[in-house]
Amino acid sequence: MSKENKIQSLEIGLNILEIIATHNKPLKFSEIQNITSMTKSNLHKYLTTLHEFGAIQRNPDNTYSLGHKLIQLGNLAQGQTSIVEVVIPYLKKISEKTGLTALLAVPSVGGPLVSYISDALYGINIGAQIGTNLPLHSSTGVIFASFHNELVKKWLDSEMEKLNEAQLKELQKEFETARKTYFVSKIEPLVTHVSSFSVPILNFEKELLGAITIVGYTQTIPTSSDHPVSRYIINISKEISSQYGFSESVSSE
Repeated sequence: MSKENKIQSLEIGLNILEIIATHNKPLKFSEIQNITSMTKSNLHKYLTTLHEFGAIQRNPDNTYSLGHKLIQLGNLAQGQTSIVEVVIPYLKKISEKTGLTALLAVPSVGGPLVSYISDALYGINIGAQIGTNLPLHSSTGVIFASFHNELVKKWLDSEMEKLNEAQLKELQKEFETARKTYFVSKIEPLVTHVSSFSVPILNFEKELLGAITIVGYTQTIPTSSDHPVSRYIINISKEISSQYGFSESVSSE
Protein backbone atom coordinates (compact mmCIF):
# COMPACT_ATOMS: atom_id res chain seq x y z
CA MET A 1 0.00 0.00 0.00
CA SER A 2 1.35 3.42 -0.95
CA LYS A 3 1.99 6.06 1.69
CA GLU A 4 -0.64 8.28 0.09
CA ASN A 5 -3.34 5.73 0.98
CA LYS A 6 -2.33 5.46 4.62
CA ILE A 7 -3.67 7.47 7.55
CA GLN A 8 -0.51 8.07 9.54
CA SER A 9 -2.20 8.92 12.85
CA LEU A 10 -4.25 5.72 12.72
CA GLU A 11 -1.13 3.72 11.95
CA ILE A 12 0.63 5.26 14.96
CA GLY A 13 -2.33 4.49 17.22
CA LEU A 14 -2.43 0.87 16.06
CA ASN A 15 1.32 0.61 16.64
CA ILE A 16 0.86 1.78 20.23
CA LEU A 17 -1.85 -0.85 20.73
CA GLU A 18 0.44 -3.55 19.37
CA ILE A 19 3.25 -2.47 21.71
CA ILE A 20 0.95 -2.70 24.75
CA ALA A 21 -0.53 -6.00 23.58
CA THR A 22 2.80 -7.75 22.97
CA HIS A 23 4.27 -7.04 26.40
CA ASN A 24 3.56 -9.41 29.27
CA LYS A 25 2.91 -6.61 31.74
CA PRO A 26 1.20 -3.21 31.82
CA LEU A 27 3.49 -0.44 30.57
CA LYS A 28 4.32 2.90 32.12
CA PHE A 29 4.05 6.10 30.08
CA SER A 30 7.85 6.40 30.06
CA GLU A 31 8.24 2.84 28.79
CA ILE A 32 5.87 3.45 25.89
CA GLN A 33 7.65 6.69 25.11
CA ASN A 34 11.05 4.97 25.06
CA ILE A 35 9.76 2.33 22.65
CA THR A 36 7.97 4.74 20.31
CA SER A 37 10.38 7.69 20.59
CA MET A 38 7.34 10.00 20.57
CA THR A 39 7.23 13.38 22.31
CA LYS A 40 5.39 13.45 25.64
CA SER A 41 2.65 15.72 24.32
CA ASN A 42 1.95 13.59 21.23
CA LEU A 43 1.99 10.32 23.16
CA HIS A 44 -0.34 11.78 25.78
CA LYS A 45 -2.84 12.68 23.04
CA TYR A 46 -2.77 9.19 21.57
CA LEU A 47 -3.09 7.45 24.94
CA THR A 48 -5.97 9.72 25.96
CA THR A 49 -7.81 9.02 22.69
CA LEU A 50 -7.26 5.26 22.95
CA HIS A 51 -8.36 5.30 26.60
CA GLU A 52 -11.56 7.25 25.88
CA PHE A 53 -12.44 4.78 23.12
CA GLY A 54 -11.86 1.86 25.49
CA ALA A 55 -8.98 0.37 23.48
CA ILE A 56 -6.60 0.75 26.44
CA GLN A 57 -7.08 0.99 30.18
CA ARG A 58 -5.27 3.35 32.55
CA ASN A 59 -4.62 1.36 35.72
CA PRO A 60 -4.51 2.73 39.31
CA ASP A 61 -0.70 2.55 39.29
CA ASN A 62 -0.61 4.77 36.15
CA THR A 63 0.31 1.94 33.82
CA TYR A 64 -1.49 1.07 30.58
CA SER A 65 -2.97 -2.25 29.43
CA LEU A 66 -5.48 -3.36 26.82
CA GLY A 67 -9.06 -2.14 27.25
CA HIS A 68 -12.49 -3.74 27.23
CA LYS A 69 -13.37 -2.49 23.76
CA LEU A 70 -10.79 -4.78 22.15
CA ILE A 71 -12.23 -7.77 23.99
CA GLN A 72 -15.72 -6.79 22.85
CA LEU A 73 -14.64 -6.38 19.23
CA GLY A 74 -12.77 -9.67 19.37
CA ASN A 75 -15.88 -11.46 20.61
CA LEU A 76 -17.97 -9.91 17.85
CA ALA A 77 -15.37 -10.87 15.26
CA GLN A 78 -15.71 -14.48 16.42
CA GLY A 79 -19.46 -14.27 15.98
CA GLN A 80 -20.16 -14.24 19.71
CA THR A 81 -22.64 -11.94 21.40
CA SER A 82 -20.58 -9.89 23.79
CA ILE A 83 -21.98 -9.36 27.27
CA VAL A 84 -19.33 -6.78 28.15
CA GLU A 85 -21.49 -3.74 27.42
CA VAL A 86 -24.35 -5.25 29.43
CA VAL A 87 -22.22 -5.98 32.48
CA ILE A 88 -20.05 -2.83 32.65
CA PRO A 89 -22.71 -0.64 34.37
CA TYR A 90 -23.26 -3.36 36.98
CA LEU A 91 -19.53 -3.65 37.69
CA LYS A 92 -19.22 0.09 38.20
CA LYS A 93 -22.22 0.04 40.54
CA ILE A 94 -20.70 -2.87 42.50
CA SER A 95 -17.37 -1.06 42.98
CA GLU A 96 -19.09 2.12 44.10
CA LYS A 97 -21.33 0.31 46.58
CA THR A 98 -18.82 -2.18 48.03
CA GLY A 99 -15.47 -0.40 47.65
CA LEU A 100 -14.12 -3.59 46.09
CA THR A 101 -12.71 -4.31 42.64
CA ALA A 102 -15.14 -6.05 40.27
CA LEU A 103 -14.17 -7.77 37.04
CA LEU A 104 -15.84 -9.68 34.24
CA ALA A 105 -14.27 -12.82 32.76
CA VAL A 106 -15.60 -14.39 29.56
CA PRO A 107 -14.94 -17.83 28.05
CA SER A 108 -11.96 -18.28 25.74
CA VAL A 109 -9.91 -21.22 24.48
CA GLY A 110 -7.31 -20.31 27.11
CA GLY A 111 -9.83 -20.34 29.96
CA PRO A 112 -11.44 -17.41 31.81
CA LEU A 113 -10.43 -14.22 30.00
CA VAL A 114 -10.56 -10.92 31.93
CA SER A 115 -12.52 -8.54 29.70
CA TYR A 116 -13.27 -5.61 32.01
CA ILE A 117 -12.12 -4.38 35.42
CA SER A 118 -13.89 -1.80 37.57
CA ASP A 119 -11.28 -0.76 40.12
CA ALA A 120 -12.12 0.13 43.69
CA LEU A 121 -11.45 3.73 44.69
CA TYR A 122 -8.33 2.85 46.68
CA GLY A 123 -6.91 0.64 43.93
CA ILE A 124 -5.42 -2.81 44.45
CA ASN A 125 -2.98 -5.04 42.64
CA ILE A 126 -5.18 -8.01 41.81
CA GLY A 127 -2.54 -9.78 39.77
CA ALA A 128 -4.62 -9.66 36.59
CA GLN A 129 -5.21 -7.21 33.79
CA ILE A 130 -7.61 -7.06 30.87
CA GLY A 131 -6.61 -9.85 28.51
CA THR A 132 -5.30 -12.10 31.32
CA ASN A 133 -6.39 -15.74 31.47
CA LEU A 134 -7.17 -16.73 35.06
CA PRO A 135 -6.05 -20.11 36.47
CA LEU A 136 -8.25 -23.05 37.40
CA HIS A 137 -7.51 -22.66 41.12
CA SER A 138 -8.82 -19.09 41.21
CA SER A 139 -12.44 -18.49 42.21
CA THR A 140 -13.17 -17.56 38.59
CA GLY A 141 -11.51 -20.74 37.35
CA VAL A 142 -13.65 -22.93 39.62
CA ILE A 143 -16.84 -21.18 38.43
CA PHE A 144 -15.80 -21.74 34.81
CA ALA A 145 -15.09 -25.39 35.50
CA SER A 146 -18.41 -25.88 37.33
CA PHE A 147 -20.73 -24.72 34.56
CA HIS A 148 -20.76 -25.96 30.98
CA ASN A 149 -19.22 -23.98 28.15
CA GLU A 150 -17.80 -25.75 25.10
CA LEU A 151 -15.24 -23.01 24.42
CA VAL A 152 -13.30 -23.72 27.63
CA LYS A 153 -13.52 -27.53 27.45
CA LYS A 154 -9.99 -28.07 26.11
CA TRP A 155 -8.58 -25.65 28.69
CA LEU A 156 -10.37 -27.49 31.49
CA ASP A 157 -9.28 -30.94 30.28
CA SER A 158 -5.69 -29.74 30.05
CA GLU A 159 -5.75 -28.25 33.56
CA MET A 160 -7.38 -31.34 35.09
CA GLU A 161 -4.71 -33.59 33.60
CA LYS A 162 -2.11 -31.80 35.73
CA LEU A 163 -3.81 -32.80 39.00
CA ASN A 164 -3.42 -35.92 41.12
CA GLU A 165 -6.32 -38.01 42.35
CA ALA A 166 -6.65 -36.23 45.69
CA GLN A 167 -6.66 -32.81 44.04
CA LEU A 168 -9.30 -33.95 41.53
CA LYS A 169 -11.57 -35.19 44.31
CA GLU A 170 -11.23 -31.90 46.18
CA LEU A 171 -12.03 -29.93 43.05
CA GLN A 172 -15.08 -32.06 42.30
CA LYS A 173 -16.45 -31.16 45.74
CA GLU A 174 -15.89 -27.48 44.95
CA PHE A 175 -17.70 -27.89 41.62
CA GLU A 176 -20.72 -29.46 43.33
CA THR A 177 -20.89 -26.66 45.90
CA ALA A 178 -20.55 -24.01 43.19
CA ARG A 179 -23.45 -25.47 41.19
CA LYS A 180 -25.67 -25.42 44.29
CA THR A 181 -24.76 -21.97 45.62
CA TYR A 182 -23.65 -20.10 42.46
CA PHE A 183 -20.69 -18.93 44.55
CA VAL A 184 -16.97 -19.67 44.97
CA SER A 185 -14.56 -17.93 47.36
CA LYS A 186 -10.79 -18.32 47.17
CA ILE A 187 -7.51 -16.88 48.36
CA GLU A 188 -6.10 -15.77 45.02
CA PRO A 189 -3.09 -17.74 43.72
CA LEU A 190 -1.74 -14.73 41.80
CA VAL A 191 -1.18 -12.26 44.66
CA THR A 192 -0.66 -12.82 48.40
CA HIS A 193 -3.09 -11.21 50.89
CA VAL A 194 -5.71 -10.93 48.13
CA SER A 195 -8.90 -13.00 47.97
CA SER A 196 -11.86 -13.13 45.66
CA PHE A 197 -15.26 -14.61 45.15
CA SER A 198 -16.98 -15.33 41.85
CA VAL A 199 -20.53 -15.86 40.61
CA PRO A 200 -21.65 -17.13 37.20
CA ILE A 201 -23.65 -15.46 34.44
CA LEU A 202 -25.77 -18.13 32.74
CA ASN A 203 -28.17 -18.38 29.82
CA PHE A 204 -31.50 -20.23 29.51
CA GLU A 205 -29.66 -23.55 29.05
CA LYS A 206 -27.58 -22.94 32.16
CA GLU A 207 -24.54 -22.52 29.92
CA LEU A 208 -21.83 -20.22 31.25
CA LEU A 209 -21.62 -16.82 29.54
CA GLY A 210 -19.14 -15.28 31.96
CA ALA A 211 -18.40 -14.67 35.61
CA ILE A 212 -18.36 -11.66 37.89
CA THR A 213 -15.44 -11.75 40.30
CA ILE A 214 -15.03 -9.50 43.33
CA VAL A 215 -11.47 -8.91 44.51
CA GLY A 216 -10.06 -7.29 47.63
CA TYR A 217 -7.78 -7.76 50.60
CA THR A 218 -8.47 -11.14 52.20
CA GLN A 219 -10.10 -9.70 55.34
CA THR A 220 -12.68 -7.79 53.20
CA ILE A 221 -13.85 -10.68 51.02
CA PRO A 222 -16.81 -12.84 52.16
CA THR A 223 -16.22 -16.58 52.29
CA SER A 224 -19.90 -17.55 52.38
CA SER A 225 -22.74 -17.14 49.91
CA ASP A 226 -24.96 -16.03 52.82
CA HIS A 227 -22.98 -12.86 53.48
CA PRO A 228 -24.92 -9.67 52.55
CA VAL A 229 -22.26 -8.64 50.00
CA SER A 230 -22.29 -12.12 48.49
CA ARG A 231 -26.09 -12.10 48.24
CA TYR A 232 -25.98 -8.66 46.61
CA ILE A 233 -23.58 -9.87 43.90
CA ILE A 234 -25.42 -13.16 43.38
CA ASN A 235 -28.66 -11.26 42.87
CA ILE A 236 -26.97 -9.01 40.32
CA SER A 237 -25.60 -12.01 38.43
CA LYS A 238 -29.06 -13.57 38.34
CA GLU A 239 -30.56 -10.29 37.14
CA ILE A 240 -28.05 -10.22 34.27
CA SER A 241 -28.59 -13.92 33.58
CA SER A 242 -32.35 -13.37 33.34
CA GLN A 243 -31.68 -11.11 30.35
CA TYR A 244 -30.33 -14.22 28.60
CA GLY A 245 -33.30 -16.39 29.57
CA PHE A 246 -31.96 -17.90 32.79
CA SER A 247 -34.59 -18.92 35.32
CA GLU A 248 -33.95 -20.58 38.66
CA SER A 249 -37.19 -22.52 38.41
CA VAL A 250 -35.75 -24.55 35.56
CA SER A 251 -32.07 -24.28 36.40
CA SER A 252 -31.77 -25.44 39.98
CA GLU A 253 -30.36 -28.89 40.60
